[in-house]
Amino acid sequence: MIATDLIGLAPIGLDELVERAGLLTRIDRKYLLPEASLPVILAGLPYDARVLEIDGLREFAYRSAYFDTPGLDSYLTTAQRRRRRFKLRIRSYLDSDLHLLEVKTRGARGATVKQRFPYAGDGATLSAEMRTHAVRSLDSARVTLRDPRFEAVITTHFERITLLLPSTGSRATIDRALSWTLPDGRTLHLPDLMIVETKSARGASPLDRLLWSMSHRPCPISKYATGMAALHPALPDNRWHRILRQHFNPAEASSR
Repeated sequence: MIATDLIGLAPIGLDELVERAGLLTRIDRKYLLPEASLPVILAGLPYDARVLEIDGLREFAYRSAYFDTPGLDSYLTTAQRRRRRFKLRIRSYLDSDLHLLEVKTRGARGATVKQRFPYAGDGATLSAEMRTHAVRSLDSARVTLRDPRFEAVITTHFERITLLLPSTGSRATIDRALSWTLPDGRTLHLPDLMIVETKSARGASPLDRLLWSMSHRPCPISKYATGMAALHPALPDNRWHRILRQHFNPAEASSR
């Protein structure tokens, strides 16, 4: 069904997508929507919208292994909306066996700044070299850590569609088949929901305007933090309380 919905979109290769809309510094907006609304959204895109295609594939499997300090500095600064917050993860592109260490921080006017480093390993641990990259990146963003040790805390899996919207040089991603897994094996699945994220250098994209016309509004969902809050009910979750109450049910978490 997903492949059929994407047939009408012209393809774009990865190199051209990065050249036209790399957007490592950008404004992000996220929306949590029923997956059933995907055909309507794709049908409403501008005529020149294009979809990432690699080796005939238009939807790709991703894994993100998130790391945090023993005191959960990344989670808590996000929950408290601190200016100097960060995310640290190993992003794995499973269809191409590519792995990158990614450090995300906040720049001027709330823009997301992402730094990437080639990663070789099992996708779940940080070598001394990777830890050095992470600490230096956070230092340059003026992020202060109480304890610079990093531990794997949660892993997400999802299927991603990536779009280019040429009129504004913006990108969008649609993530579905969402799941979260803790190191102890507890897993939470949200098969009926998807996360749409728009990424633009400035202003709103055509997809933002389309979603607004459908009465959808941005929400503060974070795959990392919301998943942690859902699977660790004792953590402070005020920022995501409404989303958790409406869409996440920790009682449905299963063990391997």
